Amino acid sequence: MEAPKQPTFSFYLITALILTLVGWGGLAAVIWLTLPTLGPRWLFFFLSVLALSGTVLPVVYFLHQRFPSDPPAEPGVILRQAIWVGVYGSVLTWLQMGRMLSPMVGGVIAIAILLTELLLRMREKARWRPKE
Repeated sequence: MEAPKQPTFSFYLITALILTLVGWGGLAAVIWLTLPTLGPRWLFFFLSVLALSGTVLPVVYFLHQRFPSDPPAEPGVILRQAIWVGVYGSVLTWLQMGRMLSPMVGGVIAIAILLTELLLRMREKARWRPKE
């Protein structure tokens, strides 16, 4: 049986464009059209995750094309890794707004996210799949 085909770049490009347009457009609207109360502040963090994830999605796709793994990364893995970047950027923004961000804190959070992704990838690779 043939291995499933990986989606082409156009699949990721459409997803990245939607995330990027909704994220950056929404961020612009939140920044310029609202007051910094509780609802718009949480909307700011949500939209920043979308904006950063959509912006970095093509980069993550090309990194997986340049450095392929065995088994190849599924579309969900590539999207999850792009979302990790968005979550990391949003957490750094949240910490900076509270004046709690330092290089050490940012580094520890980055290491925690990288370790989490590494363990998730190890779990996916270790799952036994019988050959048909």
